[in-house]
Parts: sequence; C-alpha cells; structure tokens
Amino acid sequence: DGVVASEKAKSNNLDVKISKSELETEEKGTEEEPTRESDSNILDGSSDYPRDKHISIQRHLADLEKLADLREDKRKPCPLCPEEKFRACYGHKLRRHLQNLHWKVSVEFKGYRMCICHLPCRPVKPNLVGDQTLSKMGAHYHCIICSATITRRTDMIGHINRHVNKGETESRFITVRAPTSEVVKESATDVQVLPNHSTPQKTDSYFNPRMKLNRQLIFCALAVLAEERKPIECLDAFGATGIMGLQWAKHLRSSVKVTINDCNEKSVTIIKENCHLNKMKVKLNIKEGENDGTVGDGEENTDTIEVTKMDANVIMHLRSFDFIHLDPFGTSVNYLDSAFRNVRNLGIVSLTSTDISSLYAKAQHVALRHYGCNIVRTEYYRELAARIVIAAVTRAAARCNKGIEVLLAVALEHFVLVVVRVLRGPSTADNSAKKIRYLIHCQWCEERIFQKEGNMVEENPYQQLPCDCHGSMPGRTAVLLGPLWSGSLFNTGFLRRMLLAAVQYGLDEAQPLLKTLVCEADCTILKHFSTHGPGDENKQEECGVYIKTSNTSAESYMVPGKRKGEEVMRGVAKRQKAEHSAEHPAFYYNVHRHSIRGMNMPKLNKFLNYLSEAGYRVSRTHFDPMGVRTNAPLAQFKTVLMKYSTPTYTVGQAEGPVHLPGNDHGAEEAPAAADAKEEYAECPGDDKSEGTATVSTEPHLAHCAAD
Repeated sequence: DGVVASEKAKSNNLDVKISKSELETEEKGTEEEPTRESDSNILDGSSDYPRDKHISIQRHLADLEKLADLREDKRKPCPLCPEEKFRACYGHKLRRHLQNLHWKVSVEFKGYRMCICHLPCRPVKPNLVGDQTLSKMGAHYHCIICSATITRRTDMIGHINRHVNKGETESRFITVRAPTSEVVKESATDVQVLPNHSTPQKTDSYFNPRMKLNRQLIFCALAVLAEERKPIECLDAFGATGIMGLQWAKHLRSSVKVTINDCNEKSVTIIKENCHLNKMKVKLNIKEGENDGTVGDGEENTDTIEVTKMDANVIMHLRSFDFIHLDPFGTSVNYLDSAFRNVRNLGIVSLTSTDISSLYAKAQHVALRHYGCNIVRTEYYRELAARIVIAAVTRAAARCNKGIEVLLAVALEHFVLVVVRVLRGPSTADNSAKKIRYLIHCQWCEERIFQKEGNMVEENPYQQLPCDCHGSMPGRTAVLLGPLWSGSLFNTGFLRRMLLAAVQYGLDEAQPLLKTLVCEADCTILKHFSTHGPGDENKQEECGVYIKTSNTSAESYMVPGKRKGEEVMRGVAKRQKAEHSAEHPAFYYNVHRHSIRGMNMPKLNKFLNYLSEAGYRVSRTHFDPMGVRTNAPLAQFKTVLMKYSTPTYTVGQAEGPVHLPGNDHGAEEAPAAADAKEEYAECPGDDKSEGTATVSTEPHLAHCAAD
C-alpha cells in the first residue's frame, strides 16, 4: 500500500523502505486488524495510527512537511517522489516542492487533501522492451475512502462524488458521514430523498420536482376512476421514492388499494421509510408468496400500502389491476405488453414517456427503433409525439384483444403523458387498430392530412393534400409520416370530471391546464367555457359507460342494457353522441410560423374570434402557446390572418405623432392611426392628413407596387 512511517522517510532509498514496511505490517497484521476495525476516527499526521492512511493524505501542509523532517540542515528526499524523479535537496527547496506540487495539485474532501503521489504504488504499463518505465513514473491520487489509485484529478473528484452519492460510509481510512437526507413536501405528502435525487443515473431515490404537474394529472385521473367503482387496485410500477403512491393512499384513502413497486432494493427501503413518515402501514412483498407485514406508526391513518420488489413486467404478469401507471426512465414500450395483459375491463393505463429526444424528432433513428415510426421535425411535433405513443399503446392492446379509448394526451417540455381506458374484446381492438394511419405532410407549406383508409395504392397521393405545392414546386414536396394515431386525443367528459377533482383536492397547478384541455377537446374559445356541458350536468358518456358526476345517489356507473330504464339511457346516449359526435380537428397551426412578412398580425385571442366568425371551429392548444387548433384549411387560415393584419410602416412610425408616456389614450389611438395609414396607402396621391404627420408618397407607391 505504500505505507511509510515518518521516521522511515529519512532514507534515500524509498523502494527498499517501502518493502520493509510492508513486511513489518504483514507480520503484525493479525494484531493490527482489530485495532483498525475499532478505530473510526478521522486520523491526521499526529495520530497514533499513521499507517491507517496513505502518507499522501494529510490535513495540513505542516503534517506533510513533518514527513520530510525539514528541521535538520541536510539534504532530504521528497516523501512522495522517487529519487529518480526528485533528488534529495535542502529544506527550503524541498518545502517549495511540497507546497507548489503536492499540496497545490490535490483533491480536497472533508478537510483532508489527497495530494498527488509519484511513488510506485500504481503499476505502470510496460514499454516495448517489457520493463517497467522508471523514468516516467505514473502520477496518481489515493482515494481516502476505498484506497483506490486514480491518475486524473477530475476522475478522482468524480470518484469521490460517486462514493458520497451512493452513501458508502464504510471506509478503510476514515468514516464519512452518510449524506443527510432531506424531506420534500408535495400535496401534503412528505418524502425523504437523498441530496442527489435529481440525477436518475446516480441515485436510488429519483425525485423530479418539475414533474409535479404530471403527478397531479395522474392523481385526477385516478380520482375520477375511484368515483366509478370502489375499491380499486392501483399500481405504481416504478416507485422510486413512492411519492405518487403515497399521494394516492393519503387523499383517496379507502377508495384505493395502492401497490408501489420497484426493482431496486435501496428504493424499496426508501419507500418503506416514506410510508412510515406519512403514518402509513406497509405490507412488504419481496417475492411472490412471501408477505412480511411490516407495520409503521399507523395510528392516524389505518390505510395500508403494499410495497413489492419485482421487475415491473413480472408483477403486471402475475396480478390484475384497475389502474396502472408506468413512468420508467425513458421509453415505456418495453412494458406495454405486460400492462395490457391483466388490466381489468374499463380500467385505466397511464404512461409517462421522457424520451423526448426521439419523440420530438431529434433522434429519428431511435423513434424508428422504439416505436416503428418515421418522423421529421414539424411545427406540430409535440402532438406528433403524443400520437406516436398512442399508436404504440394501441398495437400493444390489440395484441391482447383489447381496444382503447384515449382520455388524455399531454405533451409538454420534458414529458409526454397518455391516459387510456381499456375495452376488452376483439371488435373494440379492431376498431382501435383501424385508427392507426399514415400522415402526408407537405414540407413546403406544412399542410398535413391523414391518408385515406384502404389498401389500394393511389396513383397520385399528392391529390389528398389540400395545397397545390406539388404542382407549383419541382420535385417531391411531401413526406409520409407514421404510422400514427388518427383518432381523438381527449375525452371531454373525463376531462371535466378531472377538473372537478382538481378543484376538490386543491390542485392549483393542474386546473389551468385542465381548463385549456377541456376547451381544446370541445374546440371552443375559453370565454365560452363551462364546467358542465349543456344537457349533461349529471351524466357523462365514455365508451358506452354512463357516469354520474354530481347530485346523484345511485350507483357510480352503469352499462347500457344491464340496468333499468334502458330506453331512457339510450335516448340520453343518442343526445350526447349528437353533441359530441364531431371530434376536435387533428393538429394545429402556429401563428408566427404562417405570419406575413412586413405585416403586424392581430392578437391571438382576436384572431381566434375572427376565425370563429368565419364559421370554423377554433381553440387554443396546450401543445403550443401560439398554436391554433382549427378545422380551417391552411389557405383559409392564411387568408383570415392576412385580412386582419396591418402593414408595418417604419417611416410612418418615425414621422407619426409622438405619444407621451403618461397618455392613457395611446392604446386606443394606435389602431385608429393604423387604419388611417391603411386608407392613406390605398390613395397615395390624396393628401388628407392635415394636422397630422405628413408621409411622403414614394414609400407608399413602392409598397403598393410590392402588393
């Protein structure tokens, strides 16, 4: 180990003394082992046990100088360099050498410095002759925790950080305190996490605060399902800290039976600790057939959470659930077959995909490998990502003779969330599979349309596009994307009930997004929004299931044909189907992407009103803050945008009337001035601007010629 006592460093031949010290430590090994095991204090240069750490690890520079014994006026060798590298010298020169090289080039940790060492502690690669290279001795650092030798300083820093992140406190030289865990509170639920909880590759308790909105949406979906039938068995397949399952059990109580699963043993331990922290009982199930009833301080809350340590595919194959949530690190396609194998009829499967590099067309080859889809970067890339995930979910459900009804699809900056309801039966599976189609996308004008149903090959597929770019542009102008989900992305009734659940449980961050989703599902403007639609204040229809939302005391859900009043329910079904028959238009247009150069486009809310007055369905979308979802074709979209855009006059603005900062009428005078300029531009020869700023005729003539 290169362990040298301070009195042995006086010799010139360090190699010989190192070997002698190793022989002495081997002879006294049996006597020193109990001493080393019992000693847990951090040792310095003046400690009684200097051989418990390498001589390159010191607390102060004075301790390093003591090894060289600089008090005598004699030539002294460097204790950390062989004689071939640094010859013996006098004290003042050796002091500068220790200070400028070894002490300065070091890694600091817990008050100690791991100085650079040039001793032959680390084997050096042999040269061409096969002998050890003595002239180029390998410089290295000795780890203060595990006694490893590492050459690079940056690698040593990363090596120490990995020890701290893993919580490895047992060391050969010192005992490092375990990293203090912090308690994070979210939605009245406390979870204990490690300091490195934000790095999923290096921690056993991954917790991302930015996914709070995602967790609230999933909770609202589970709360809606809990109103239909009680109790329901729900699974959090990737628990990590258990924050999601704890929120389910803490707020929904006896309505749910929560199972939190994780395949990592340390994560299971953290989940159990968090259950005890929230006064929950824990039923531990490490393997199938072994139940350890570990009960926490459950005096305030008698609910029980089952914690399992299995692979997610295994537990979903072995057991049936009403609600399953998948949130792996990356793509979730590897777990879809297992999720749909045993999920109960009319149950819900929600999945969060965080592989946005492939879904958002940054790594197109990965999207082809994982999802089997050809994609390119478009203006509607977020909705494209949601339809890619739903297509993979549909194929996985169809392989298990199950169909799906999409309840919710959200694609934000760092995740894609999809919530679907499972419908058993081969007929529903066939109907869902028929909604997977290819998309024809024009690369010139960004117009898009789903390919028609049928297996016959069309002679000219460009005719399906509403634009005429193929006739006016040379070459191939369109690409084939997909296969994608072509059906609806939202269920209005389910979203309204999710909004009611968000209001009931005080989830403030999810409420604005849910309002936007309800408007987007109905394709209406926000000012026309209402929590309950006309004629359906008490009931909502989803997949042939009638669900009472408020002011009801009957059963939570009923299937048509199996309850009394079948004819009445069929009449309600026909009326609701007529109201919700028109699905929301697929995809959206970005206003900035299609704005006219040299024109000031109107405000987005005003533009939505203009499109609505033109007879088109229109709404905003959560996928893009400047996106407009409408059934208007792109040509008509641009026509309305052009009609209500005002030209930009740099000269007129410079010569126009100057509004003082305190003028309250500035906002009202600006549109009037723009209208006056537009009228003046139509008649550039007429000078009707007496009392106002005069604008030269030449710029207007040039503008009219350009028009």
